[in-house]
Amino acid sequence: MTDDYIKHKYDPILPQKDEWPVVKLSKSRKEFVKKVAEAAKKRILEQIGGKMEVLKEELETTHYREKLRIKQNPWAVDPDDDYEFWNKVKSALVHLSADSTLNKTEKKKKYTEILDDITMRYAEEIASNFQHTHYKVTRSIVTTGFARLLNAARVKGFKRLFSNQYTLQDKIQIIGETEQLRDLASKGTIIMVPTHFSNLDSILIGWIISVLGLPPFIYGAGLNLFNIEIFAYFMNSLGAYKVDRRKKNLVYIETLKTYSSEAIQFGVHSLFFPGGTRSRSGKIESKLKLGLLSTAVEAQRANYQKGMNDIGGKVFIVPVTINYHFVLEAPSLIKEHLSITGQERYYQEADEFSTSLKISKFLVKFFTKGSDISVSVGKAMDVLGHYVDQDGNSMDKNGRVIDTRDYFMSNGKINVDTQREEEYTNRLGERIVQEFHIINRVFSSHLVAFTAFQLIKGENKKMDLFNLLRLPEEDIIIPYETFKSACQRVLDKIFELKEKGKVHVAPHLRQDMDRIIAHGLDNVGMYHAKRPLVQDKGGNIITEDLNLLYFYHNRLDGYDLEKLF
Repeated sequence: MTDDYIKHKYDPILPQKDEWPVVKLSKSRKEFVKKVAEAAKKRILEQIGGKMEVLKEELETTHYREKLRIKQNPWAVDPDDDYEFWNKVKSALVHLSADSTLNKTEKKKKYTEILDDITMRYAEEIASNFQHTHYKVTRSIVTTGFARLLNAARVKGFKRLFSNQYTLQDKIQIIGETEQLRDLASKGTIIMVPTHFSNLDSILIGWIISVLGLPPFIYGAGLNLFNIEIFAYFMNSLGAYKVDRRKKNLVYIETLKTYSSEAIQFGVHSLFFPGGTRSRSGKIESKLKLGLLSTAVEAQRANYQKGMNDIGGKVFIVPVTINYHFVLEAPSLIKEHLSITGQERYYQEADEFSTSLKISKFLVKFFTKGSDISVSVGKAMDVLGHYVDQDGNSMDKNGRVIDTRDYFMSNGKINVDTQREEEYTNRLGERIVQEFHIINRVFSSHLVAFTAFQLIKGENKKMDLFNLLRLPEEDIIIPYETFKSACQRVLDKIFELKEKGKVHVAPHLRQDMDRIIAHGLDNVGMYHAKRPLVQDKGGNIITEDLNLLYFYHNRLDGYDLEKLF
């Protein structure tokens, strides 16, 4: 597949760059930030019932937590005036609390002014810095640079770095409902919700959006990524808005949700990882963070309140699964997961992506290893979890068209009902998790890791997980024929699930079992110093790291395959 073919196949049918919603948003960024800050302030005051005492308490809590963050967990990306700003907030709160000359109404006004300052600061911190000129350059860097690395691995000779024989399409396979996604992007607002396993996900999804001929999306990207220069450049260029997970206070959370909701209402296509953060366990997310997801439901209701119809005013949810043979950060992720679930002391993550040099070295090795990646695009849904057709019409289980607007009405009018929207958000979260499992694409690495760990578990039935993971790796040996037979049982069940439309399967799983196993062993955890699975000199299956084996095994959690053992 050539670049020319890709360009022809996915030639954009959408608005030109000057008409992209994200470009319009960037041009009115200053006004938009003010709008978000004001809307967030209003939202917070409504939540606390306008009570001065509660507002005072929330402001004091926000100040306390922010000063704690600055002292205990500062980041290089934090604003230079962080300390000074929160000191001013403290001084204002202390002075106001001690001022006996003001009556209650005047004090409430002053507290509201402090809230206004904070929401404005948060809105400015969160807001995207998208510039379409940088976007074009970044897209070119990703496409050309990664393709050069790919050719360096697969083309022999001195000029291999300048070869165009292979493209990113040879490395990254895009499957699923891509045409529907493109069609709907011109009919409404897309909210893309991918699984999240690696810090590479954001850049990867950005490239997918570009190659499919879609306009740029804004991202909810972790602020920690902006600590790394190379990621900061990519994220800013791709329109990322910043999510600081250190900030747990009500004021920040409501400002973040307001930003997302207002951007969706503006018509900007958005992307956020509903799992909230990378999967520490290696499992497909089963419990989603519903905060940002709720903003899609809220925005849909708001659009209907504004009188917008389903052409232009409808919000579409598109689940996406990202399928890797290995995850660079797996050792630290699974260690953190086990520390938390085992109720041990908190483990401070040692992030392999902590510097630009480390990520650059990883990208070189990643693209020269030859391990494939696949991205599965699921069927689009409305904010209630109903599938939609190519024209964006919502369909019930019997394939009949339904009007989403009816779900937001009471007494013949579109109205705000917080409890109702909370129920809709919960339902939508459950549907996304279901879709993640349906569009998940099983790789050989997932198969061999799952099978091996289940065999080890079966030989040690009296042990709980944590005792099992403490077994000496040198004592674990699985005879090849036993392993091969078990792999076949699991694979047969996976194909049964595929026939029922409950999972996808990679083409390499249609080979004979010996080749599938060899492919899986070559790829699973291929970058790690200690491999989760290898063959010894006698051909038997052994592990060098049980924790890593457990991490990669977890990718097939949720399909009841454990019953085969």
